[in-house]
Amino acid sequence: MNLIAIAKRVDFKNILKGVFVGLSRPHFILPTIKATKDCIAISTKNYGKQHHKNGPANAFRHALWNYMIAKRCFPWNRDEETALAWAKKVTDWHEDSFPNKELPKKMDLHNNEVGRFIFAQNTEKSEQEIVGLLKKMALKSIKINEDTTLSEFKNRMVHILEQ
Repeated sequence: MNLIAIAKRVDFKNILKGVFVGLSRPHFILPTIKATKDCIAISTKNYGKQHHKNGPANAFRHALWNYMIAKRCFPWNRDEETALAWAKKVTDWHEDSFPNKELPKKMDLHNNEVGRFIFAQNTEKSEQEIVGLLKKMALKSIKINEDTTLSEFKNRMVHILEQ
């Protein structure tokens, strides 16, 4: 992860917002960075570059990312709600800071929420078990368009492009 390249893509206001997000829970910063790197590695191992497109592999990556952030931060204060709120705060900041078209942004936010739901329902399972579960869910991911009501697919992954 090249922090300089990332910083060039984010405007100053969002950089400051990111700093304040980090300062709100400094003990969660390193587990979040590690979760992010590991999530990218797992996604690449399982899907190659497909996880950078808006298909089921991308849905997998977003759900896994949120799951892993919550899972990795949970041991630092042993409060599930705090870990889930942190994962939401970080990934919402990411979606706001790295502009995307409206439908892909909605898709990403939806899949992020799926990942947090999976963490809340499966705190005792290993990351390997969750990777398997999310891969199965990605196979059943629902293709959406601008007319889709995402609330109809609560706790189910969604995607835009076919793989």
